Amino acid sequence: MLTLNIGQWFEVFIKWLKDNFEGFFDIVKNVLESGIVGTEDLLLLLPSIVLIIAITLIAWKSAGRGVAAFTFVGLLLIDSMELWDDTMKTLALVLISALVALIFGIPLGILAAKSKLVDKILRPILDFMQTMPAFVYLIPAVLFFGLGKVPGSVATIIFSMPPVVRLTNLAIRQVPTEVVEAAKSFGSTSNQLLFKVQLPLALPTILAGINQTIMLALSMVVISAMIGAGGLGNQVLKGIQQYRIGLGFESGVSVVILAMVLDRITQAFGNSK
Repeated sequence: MLTLNIGQWFEVFIKWLKDNFEGFFDIVKNVLESGIVGTEDLLLLLPSIVLIIAITLIAWKSAGRGVAAFTFVGLLLIDSMELWDDTMKTLALVLISALVALIFGIPLGILAAKSKLVDKILRPILDFMQTMPAFVYLIPAVLFFGLGKVPGSVATIIFSMPPVVRLTNLAIRQVPTEVVEAAKSFGSTSNQLLFKVQLPLALPTILAGINQTIMLALSMVVISAMIGAGGLGNQVLKGIQQYRIGLGFESGVSVVILAMVLDRITQAFGNSK
């Protein structure tokens, strides 16, 4: 019977990448690390109560008084449990990872909407990215970048990118044909058609993709902590390893509160469009 050891081939490929593109991976590591650490420092620079009030005002402006009240009470609870620093480290990791995923994901979605060939190529790749167990991404990430925040961020980027690519592609394809034809009849160029017609009409669906990307990035918190990403995931992991039920529960609640705040705010931005 024919046997195929594709895992061995993949291992050889990963080692080849590491040996031949080490300089590139060092650049990526430095850029991501600077972004994550810089965002952490910025978030931790202000007193927690100032940042809580600022986020609450954003929630009030975007989602209303109910979400603002939940945001204020929830973040105040996190601070009172002495998990504020870890929460901000988690938020920094999520924000940078989601930002990179969006920087690459939205243009890829636009290309897929414009080209059937690109769509056909991307579809199985996105299926692979979404269905591959998240733990598997940690292995090459650690090999390329070592332990710490960067491999956790890279694994998060890969895991969280597919929704924004798919929904951007879908959103642009769903723009009514008659609207597109009308714009063309008035002499719109390809760029004008994209930026002044298709993207504005597709924006609510694209924002839904952004929301899902942020949520998936946050879901990688605990997994990323296994390779030294830190933050709330590290506290959850510590609770599991040391059988500290209270610490695990408090850390888990903090993750849930942060997820709900980010979800409600980003959803509100999408619904307002």
